[in-house]
Amino acid sequence: MHLNLPSLPFEEHALEPYISAETLAYHHGKHHAAYVKKYNDLMTGSAYEGKPLLDVLRTAEGALFNNGAQAFNHDFYWKCLTPGETAPSEELAAALAEAFDSVEGFKEAFTAAATSLFGSGWTWLIIDENGALAIENGSNAYTPVQTEGKHPLLTCDVWEHAYYIDCRNARPKYVENFWHLINWDFVSENYKQKCRVSHQC
Repeated sequence: MHLNLPSLPFEEHALEPYISAETLAYHHGKHHAAYVKKYNDLMTGSAYEGKPLLDVLRTAEGALFNNGAQAFNHDFYWKCLTPGETAPSEELAAALAEAFDSVEGFKEAFTAAATSLFGSGWTWLIIDENGALAIENGSNAYTPVQTEGKHPLLTCDVWEHAYYIDCRNARPKYVENFWHLINWDFVSENYKQKCRVSHQC
């Protein structure tokens, strides 16, 4: 199945001062759009034509996987951001506290992972088929959905194009800003849905 570039779930200026409208114009309007276009070009006439994106990501390799995964990852990343103040649900907060000693412990561990990832990639909070939470780093176009039984709850894009306009090479500053923008309602709903499916939470 071919993809469409999804609209941002907020106005381009809505995340300021943490992420600028200029960054979003390039990140969404140029980078994300290019991944979608390239994926559609590669999909046309391929053995994968007509298949859903998630099915493609579990078996494809090379450029088709890279562009499809980047399209998926970016769509998920935008949904993880919001200009409003939100907080984890009681259920998610309790799960984070169990896995990382506290919600603050999770924040520290996730920050350490995101700032230490070498090169470009993504940092994820995932839940596995047993209901266990974990933080995963992945280089380049890595996405947890390529592995059966892993489900993403939250992601932070640590490619340089996500922050270089606003923070130059200071990735830690970008990650610090990220915590002001997390859409915990989205993350909490992801957790609720995956727990319902696995019956393990």
